[in-house]
Amino acid sequence: MEIDAKTGKSFKDKVLCRVFSEDYERTRNKILDPRGQAIHQWSKIFLAACLVSLFIDPLFFYLPIANDDMCINIGFSLETTLTIIRSVVDVFYVIQIFVRFHTAYVAPSSRVFGRGELVIDSSKIALRYLQKAFWMDVIAALPLPQILIWLIIPNLRGSIVTDTRTVLPFVILFQYFPRLYLIFPLTSQIVEATGVVTETAWAGAAYNLLLYMLASHVSGAIYYLLSVQREIDCWKSVCKVENCQNGYFDCHSVQDPARVAWLNSSNVTNICNPSNSFYEWGIYINSLQAGATSSAFPNKYFYGLWWGLQQLSSVGQNLNTSTYVGEIIFTIIISTQGLVLLALLIGNMQRYLQATTMRLEEWRVRRNDTEQWMHHRQLPPELRDSIRKYDQYKWLATRGVDEEAILQGLPMDLRREIKRHLCFDLVRKVPLFDQMDETMLDAICERLKPALCTKGLFLVREGDPVNQMLFIIRGHLDSYTTDGGRTGFFNSCRIGPGDFCGEELLTWALDPRPSVTLPSSTRTVKAITEVEAFALMADDLKFVASQFRRLHSKQLKHKFRFYSHQWRTWAACFIQAAWRRHKKLKETAHLRDHEPGVPQQGSFWSRYAENLVASTRLSIKYRQQSGTDSGAGSSLEKPAEPDFFLDER
Repeated sequence: MEIDAKTGKSFKDKVLCRVFSEDYERTRNKILDPRGQAIHQWSKIFLAACLVSLFIDPLFFYLPIANDDMCINIGFSLETTLTIIRSVVDVFYVIQIFVRFHTAYVAPSSRVFGRGELVIDSSKIALRYLQKAFWMDVIAALPLPQILIWLIIPNLRGSIVTDTRTVLPFVILFQYFPRLYLIFPLTSQIVEATGVVTETAWAGAAYNLLLYMLASHVSGAIYYLLSVQREIDCWKSVCKVENCQNGYFDCHSVQDPARVAWLNSSNVTNICNPSNSFYEWGIYINSLQAGATSSAFPNKYFYGLWWGLQQLSSVGQNLNTSTYVGEIIFTIIISTQGLVLLALLIGNMQRYLQATTMRLEEWRVRRNDTEQWMHHRQLPPELRDSIRKYDQYKWLATRGVDEEAILQGLPMDLRREIKRHLCFDLVRKVPLFDQMDETMLDAICERLKPALCTKGLFLVREGDPVNQMLFIIRGHLDSYTTDGGRTGFFNSCRIGPGDFCGEELLTWALDPRPSVTLPSSTRTVKAITEVEAFALMADDLKFVASQFRRLHSKQLKHKFRFYSHQWRTWAACFIQAAWRRHKKLKETAHLRDHEPGVPQQGSFWSRYAENLVASTRLSIKYRQQSGTDSGAGSSLEKPAEPDFFLDER
């Protein structure tokens, strides 16, 4: 057995304590990866459970009910329902403690570079958790309201109603703040893992609005409880003057003869009537006049929610307080809380909603700048219309997204996959590329760039340098030439999906003796509809040309000639010139046969063949001397021959 010289332990007894993130899967450890998908999903689930818990706890404040016969009762059905829901939610806090004990953490000493090393030693994880957030999680997970309602309060000597009304709210508030605090590190954890809490801008706006409504919900619940307490204080003040017993306000003693006699003889009904001004009700007079303290649960809940939302939105401006210190402090808290939360809500909502229209707003600003620039430079109306049409078409096609900038920020392999998804099927439809294998097509797709043009836009003019080769995807173009402005010469053709233009650049790229000077265009290409195409720039076409040489195929050479409009024009002119020469020779032979006084030597076709051979010899001699082809008294320069073969030198 091998022994470690430093520790004196065998290598089999040594436990792996740290591991890199990329090697985590191979450890097959029961410790969870904090940046893994499982923790990410659980964090979202636990965040939803925390929000539900923060919503449920304030509902306990609605348990006291001030009946019309001036006694306080507890809603037993509501109490049971809230206890069950609260117990279910508490289970998630217990699971969170278990998850934290089994979640690795990044070693602080390894954060110098990269993602760092994960500490997967259970003892170290437990020790770190116990020293930091364990006690906060335990306080948040304790079922304190359930224990208080069902175990402690029934065994106290005092009134159950009084203890539930006074002790329970303090216990809930004591536990509410730790539960509220847990949302912030949990949200930060989700943001660190994914960058955002919600996937869409609308969901982010709804999440911030939900938090604002939650604050209104808590404020309304506290306001209801204080309203009940203010009504009880009025009863007690009368009771103190008239020397009655405090137990009279418990609904369990509603049939007590002494209580009934006291109510019949007391002036408490008139003094504690909110419609009268005998008692200083302060900010609670509205709820008491509306009868919210004695209403059913849905009525008093929505009344409290409306009150909280109204006061937070108005920053408590319509609150008329009394001289009670506690009431004044509560009003100050409501006003300050409303000011802060309203500012956060407006800021976050504006940020999230602007994210949905940010591109549109940027396009509008750019369009306004363009309009001001065109007006300042006094561009003609037709040129302004062309610029506006191009901007509009580009917005409709791209929605203001710079695709090239996005692709440049991605790794090479991802760029290759994206380009393949976008361009592969379209490139394969181009006849010039249909013989290439997938590897060569992938290499071409990587170098293609999207190009857009509107109706009436010239892509290239005859005689201008050609700096890109376009492969048409959608739309149609008109390609024509005048052979350098020669009088009486005009050739035009239609280019559609699957065609290409700028083939002069391919010939230049295939030249075994490369030239720095770009070739000149032999044709003018004009868009007759909106056109979408892919462009190969001159430098990228050099690579494509090397791929063409790998094919060294005569069939590819003939296919290039067939689909090249420059070669088609030259071939048409060459055939036209040959046909005209044929017609001229035929007419000459016919006139010679019918000319009177001329002796006939041989047949008509023999004489025509002799004239054709003589004319062909003269044409070949002329082409060898001038390098041009005869065509009806004029010449059209033959296109340069692309070299599709490997350079043997």
